[in-house]
Amino acid sequence: MTFDLSPHSTEKAMSTPGKLELTVKIERLPDSVRTIANGWKQFEIDLDGQIVTLTLKPHVYKKLEQAQENYHQWVAKIIGQMGAKTDKGFLLKDCNVTVYSQTQSSPSKLKQKPPDRRDKPKKANSKFVEKYRLYTGETLNLFQIVFRLTQAVFPGVLPWVLVLSSYGFLISVLYSFGIPVSIPEESDAITRAVLIFNIGLPLLLVFRTNTAHEKFWEGRKLWGSLVNTVRNLTRDLWIGVKEETPQDRAQKEYTLRLIVAFAVAMKLHLRGEHVTDELSGLVAETQFFRLKYTNHPPLQIAFWIGDYLQEQHDRDRLNIYQLTSLQKLVDQLVDILGGCERILKTPLPLIYPLILKNLVFVYCLVIPLEIVKEVNWFTSSIITFVSFILLSIEQIGSEIEEPFGRNSCDLPLDIICNTILHNVEDLIALAPHNGSNSRVL
Repeated sequence: MTFDLSPHSTEKAMSTPGKLELTVKIERLPDSVRTIANGWKQFEIDLDGQIVTLTLKPHVYKKLEQAQENYHQWVAKIIGQMGAKTDKGFLLKDCNVTVYSQTQSSPSKLKQKPPDRRDKPKKANSKFVEKYRLYTGETLNLFQIVFRLTQAVFPGVLPWVLVLSSYGFLISVLYSFGIPVSIPEESDAITRAVLIFNIGLPLLLVFRTNTAHEKFWEGRKLWGSLVNTVRNLTRDLWIGVKEETPQDRAQKEYTLRLIVAFAVAMKLHLRGEHVTDELSGLVAETQFFRLKYTNHPPLQIAFWIGDYLQEQHDRDRLNIYQLTSLQKLVDQLVDILGGCERILKTPLPLIYPLILKNLVFVYCLVIPLEIVKEVNWFTSSIITFVSFILLSIEQIGSEIEEPFGRNSCDLPLDIICNTILHNVEDLIALAPHNGSNSRVL
């Protein structure tokens, strides 16, 4: 193909509108970072003699801090529009950051060799470590994971295990001195009672654990529905609301981050925590101040989102069908919030775990009397093992029936909220302006 560029060509070429974006890659935090108005971060990067000045929002810059803290090797891809020239270079505005860790496909790395099918399968503990990383986002070794998980059980179980272990040792001492503490072989009633305990108590513990796991799994499904609803709402809002001025686009971007703020506020609300700086980078300063003194922050944010949609309909930016569809998605956010509150505020009737723990304790008191004549000095070791298993199962049920906390056994709400934030930021950074002629081929 050839083009006629001769001077006698008088027909003016038609230009296609577009947007110039530049990509900057860094592998460590900048040496000098300045904090300017509204907590925004500003720093400079030397690109082969060209000094690029970047200004990032607090929640965007936080991605770099998290990468530095959580990963040994990482690459940050910063995409922005070329701004005004400076004495040393130019400004990069409207920046968005995407971080690639060493466990992700980084654009700065060489293509890795495809896996050899002849390689040996991973060991079981390696798979366990990988599952934990996918669940929490943390890379720990097997010992650290076991220690982290048992921290949720030990504090509530250890005192009782020590008491019962001391009790078993006392029974062994009394029996060795000839004191008749063991159950007589002629007494069939107590032996049958122990057998009944052996059958009935495990069934009660299984019921306790299954009931708690149902609440845990329902909470996970609700948060999964939250992720999907946010994706649908942000996508439909971004495409459906018309833009006529730059202010319209800025307001629409702000509303998309307001949807992220709903998820973060919901997380804090379920944990019983006050509004923190985690929301400051997602809402305006006046609204952040108002949320601090609101009894129900996520519900207030849902009202702001619905109010924005109604305003766009009144300005003919949305038709009635689009408004109805988007308002239904906002209603789904509120329904998900109500479902999580139902899990949080409706625990298993307190009498059930109380009686169950008493039955476990009584069972552990009777067992040494039954086995001391057979094992003598091993009574303490056996009762320590048995009591730890039974009490741990009961304690696990107590932990997972409230899945919105910060323990290692709870749902990874921080990871889910970060996923929502990254999805929205990617949508804002990659989606073209309404009415543009650009296409993705």
